Amino acid sequence: MKIKGNILLSRLAFVRERFGDSALEKVLASLPEEDQSILRELVSNVGWYPFDTGNRLDKAIADCLAGGDMKVFEQIGASSARQNLSTVHKLLLRPGNPHAFMANTPTIYRLYYDKGRRDYEQTGPNSGVMTTYEAETYSTADCATVIGWFKEALTMCGASDVKIDEPVCRATGGEFCRYNISWR
Repeated sequence: MKIKGNILLSRLAFVRERFGDSALEKVLASLPEEDQSILRELVSNVGWYPFDTGNRLDKAIADCLAGGDMKVFEQIGASSARQNLSTVHKLLLRPGNPHAFMANTPTIYRLYYDKGRRDYEQTGPNSGVMTTYEAETYSTADCATVIGWFKEALTMCGASDVKIDEPVCRATGGEFCRYNISWR
């Protein structure tokens, strides 16, 4: 499975902005040579890169900078949403209409991943369920990033007090990843 370069670039930018250049170097130096080469030469938002490189980068960020705390990935997801939804994917936002934004879930998924699919079903005036199916690769870090990304995106659409939980996750043995979403 491959992921878009903007996923990797947003993680690198987050580390640089939050922890500094020396921390970014520490993270990169902890990776295999092939990953270092990909990440040091990464300049394209639109290119496709190995999911495994991103997964190893996530592990290095958690281990080197966050003491293993996976909550850092929600912060990375939020940062990525702010970055991408204020620039290259700005047209996806639906200010004042979170459900209209969430209706774009399948398109948003295809912008970032080359395998699998994600859908969204409205369950109430301020709630819904998002489900990822058939992804060939998955990780708890990636799921946490998705949560942070969608929390921030919904906030950018005008939602407040956004809550997302993931009662079913492939990384913990589930058949798919399911996210319960609510807001005010």
